[in-house]
Amino acid sequence: MLNGREVDVSVLPHETLVTVLRDRLGLTGTKVGCGSGECGACTVIVDGAAVNSCVMLACVADGATVTTVEGLSKDGLPNGLQKAFIHHGAFQCGFCSSGMLMSATALLQQNPAPTDDEIREALQGNVCRCTGYVQILNAVRDARGPA
Repeated sequence: MLNGREVDVSVLPHETLVTVLRDRLGLTGTKVGCGSGECGACTVIVDGAAVNSCVMLACVADGATVTTVEGLSKDGLPNGLQKAFIHHGAFQCGFCSSGMLMSATALLQQNPAPTDDEIREALQGNVCRCTGYVQILNAVRDARGPA
């Protein structure tokens, strides 16, 4: 299942999930940054967990439920977390944004009322060179609602 719909794709044994998502399925919201699982730009949700799709073989996702940033909006409208990112200016260059959104989404699905420390821990695998993280933390706080 990919973004709520069944998808059948034949993959080569060496293909990474990010390659299949971007190059074969046209889901370019997932970014390729470091290619080694260090920056978080490629983060997607696989069976409820945030994962670095640049180091995950696509064949491992066989039978899994995968959500990319394209799967967050409903009817073309941003979800609450995306709206909070916009409201708080958590998008600057935008390169890290999809990964940040996916890590924060996985956190909020598992823990709807995370503490600031839990938010920081969930986002620690995502690198942002523009915002200084304050706006991102504020956006996730806003999306979670009152603590």
